[in-house]
Amino acid sequence: MPDNPLQAPEAGATPTMAQWFTLKAQAPDALLFLRMGDFYELFFDDAVAAAAALDIALSRRGEHQGTPIPMCGVPAHAAEAYLARLIRRGFRVAVAEQMEKPGPKPGRAPLRRELVRLGTPGTLTEDSLLEPHRPNLLLALACVQDRWGAAWVDVSTGLFQTAPVALADLQALLGRLEPAEIVAPASAPLGDHAPRRAPDTLPPSPAAARTRVAEVFAVASLDAFGEFSAAELVAAAQCIEYASAAGAGRLPRLSRPEPASLGGQMALDAATRASLEITRARDGGTAHTLLAAIDRTLTAPGARLLAQWLAGPLLDPAAIAARQDGWAWLLLQPEPLARLRSALRATPDLPRALGRLALGRAAPRDLGAVRTTLEAAADADLALAHAPMPPCLQGVDPAVAPLLARALADPLPARLDDGGVIAPGYDGELDAHRALRDDSRRVVAALALDFAQRYGVASLKIRHHAQLGYVIEAPTAAAERLREHPGLTLRQSTATAARFGNAELADLDRRITDAADAAAARERLVWQHLVDTVLAAGPTLQSCADRLASLDVLQAAARLAEGGRWTRPVITQGTEFHIAQGRHPVVEAALGTAAAFMPNACDLSPNRALLLLTGPNMAGKSTYLRQNALIAILAQAGLPVPAGRAKIGIVDRLFSRVGAADDLARGRSTFMVEMTETAAILNQAGPRSLVIVDEIGRGTGTLDGLAIAWAVLEALHAMRARTLFATHFHELARLAPALPRLRPHTMRVKEHRGSVVFLHEVAEGAAGRSWGVHVAGLAGVPSPTVRRAAALLAALERQRGGLGADLPLFADLPTEAEFHQHEPHLPEAHPHEPRPYEPRPPEPRPPEPRPPEPRPPEAHLPAPDPLHQAVAAIEPDRLSPREALDLIYRLRELLTVSTAETSLD
Repeated sequence: MPDNPLQAPEAGATPTMAQWFTLKAQAPDALLFLRMGDFYELFFDDAVAAAAALDIALSRRGEHQGTPIPMCGVPAHAAEAYLARLIRRGFRVAVAEQMEKPGPKPGRAPLRRELVRLGTPGTLTEDSLLEPHRPNLLLALACVQDRWGAAWVDVSTGLFQTAPVALADLQALLGRLEPAEIVAPASAPLGDHAPRRAPDTLPPSPAAARTRVAEVFAVASLDAFGEFSAAELVAAAQCIEYASAAGAGRLPRLSRPEPASLGGQMALDAATRASLEITRARDGGTAHTLLAAIDRTLTAPGARLLAQWLAGPLLDPAAIAARQDGWAWLLLQPEPLARLRSALRATPDLPRALGRLALGRAAPRDLGAVRTTLEAAADADLALAHAPMPPCLQGVDPAVAPLLARALADPLPARLDDGGVIAPGYDGELDAHRALRDDSRRVVAALALDFAQRYGVASLKIRHHAQLGYVIEAPTAAAERLREHPGLTLRQSTATAARFGNAELADLDRRITDAADAAAARERLVWQHLVDTVLAAGPTLQSCADRLASLDVLQAAARLAEGGRWTRPVITQGTEFHIAQGRHPVVEAALGTAAAFMPNACDLSPNRALLLLTGPNMAGKSTYLRQNALIAILAQAGLPVPAGRAKIGIVDRLFSRVGAADDLARGRSTFMVEMTETAAILNQAGPRSLVIVDEIGRGTGTLDGLAIAWAVLEALHAMRARTLFATHFHELARLAPALPRLRPHTMRVKEHRGSVVFLHEVAEGAAGRSWGVHVAGLAGVPSPTVRRAAALLAALERQRGGLGADLPLFADLPTEAEFHQHEPHLPEAHPHEPRPYEPRPPEPRPPEPRPPEPRPPEAHLPAPDPLHQAVAAIEPDRLSPREALDLIYRLRELLTVSTAETSLD
């Protein structure tokens, strides 16, 4: 077989294989599921790839151009599970269905088959393929005259939004949306989302894009929907075309495009979202995230809306207060709240049901979901009759709910082909066909009794056979007696029974089949009428679903606040940040009742906006940092916060640099990642930002790291950003007199009988040591190693006299004006060791009153030992091989002497 069968001539192909080639050419980059009876079959390279991905048997079917054709297949009734596995593995899957029933056909022509859908990660609608609590977004990016625009749709729910986007903000947008699939030009830097890039498509021109979007929504102008840039419209048109292609030309149900106001939301870059694990953990899962810890919603749409609130905290105090007012009112109304929760528990996922109805992929239970949702909405309206909230059923056609209640059976079957979807009494013609079909069972029973008496075979039965229709079935022992009757024809013999037919059975089979077919056709017609009626009311039904989702989030927030341990924060336009008895919501949820969480306060008032936190690992520094960032997100999402009291000035940008990880795929070490994230903070943070950083400078040498941490601390102080700065360089606490807004804090630790007890309590002051050796012991490092480390630490501390004595901690610092006017001044290179950061002299400026800064006396470096002197004197480029070998032996002797002296100390 040629390497690529699509490029091979089709001469000699069987009719079915020729049909496969034609269909495959319509979706060349997808695996083709070809419906053949009760199975979906795959051929050629598709079969090889699918068999490996699904771990199913690979077989052969005939030959093509003298070579066996690889084939594998999956049962049609279980196809969704296999589709899900393939799509999660990154495959795109095209599904070709049989468009006519099997039957006698002239010649060797195969059944007519057509592509009915293209399964891609961003265009799924089936519940079995989707996460119920997460949106499934298809994102398109476009560039027009160096301006970028984005549009995203959720085919399963109809969501459709657009926004202009700068390339510098693209990663933040990708982190907020977490799209399942991205249609983008090759020039778009997708970063970690690059594996989600869809195959390249040719974007339309801006004029064609505007025309296409207006055509889809049947309007002459898009001005009524809002203002869209040319790049946004091109991206929107690409979303429409891609979703249409996935539906084999059938458009999904989409809401009118809505300009998304990204400027009204707290800015969180991708690194911050990953660090804080807001809706997705670092391992890609959803457990142990902020969303999982606070999710008390009762419906899938409510859970998706809650995730949306957390992903985009608001910047408008009035909008935040409106959300707070909603759950605060519910909290004071226990009886209506209980009735509301009862109504919400019965609410299915209406938006996704409407999406499947629009694409023709719906099951009877999707129409039942509409009926159930409208009933739940009516119950919710009754529960909240006196609430200051709009009714859920506002605008919904009041005739829709009674229509579905009368028309749909209860319970509903899983498939339309199973019958019984339409309730008896709704359609007279359908009832007549059903009566004829169902009465035939009585007719068959009476005819079987008549035949038994007529032919003298008491064990005779009438059965229906898939291929033979209705037949007389009798035991083999009675077969000879039945053969004697001229009106009977032997149709089939088995080891235990013989099957006969006659003219009466043939006529009965025809009449019953006609009645069943007529009933099925009529039921499908009534079904389609109901679907069309529901889709015509789609916009108002979507509004109803949106209000129910909002109520679900508000009742979930009320449930968080019910115990009194979560509170309503005060949100202002200032720069306050006062948290009393704050707690980490995820850690507290993980502890459960096993242990009490130690609450801590946080005060980042303007005169103390820089909190320097020192203390050992495992004492809770990272937990403290993250909990305050998460409290800010919860507060601006309009939700309760885990604290005794909270007053927060709007945070416009939140930065979190906590934790360490490399990025080897892009050639970045752990330290390079750390510095890249630090650079983003220093280039973008401002006075209204909240910055949390942990262990800046730990990825390099001690003095390098201390110098970097020191310089970053000064920069953040000059920016006046509200900052939580955790570090192991406890010597930095001595900068407090020089940085008036810096407040040293430490994690309290208690030493008891040679061991360390972490109190997880934040207190003012600075740590006197790092307790690293003790933590090593707690981690299980062998005792001899821990004792040796303790001895070496004591010797090093005696030798150096402490790093702080040798560093110019009180050298002249740059003023805030200098920081903003001048580029950072890097220290000159030193052959052995970099000097700490020293600012260049400031340019003349008006005098600025500053408090006097004490300067400690000069401290002198200890005399270097012979080993260090020998290493410092080496000039590697001038050494011959012989000299290098001699030098190695010399250094080894010096090392032996130095080690002996240290042991004596």
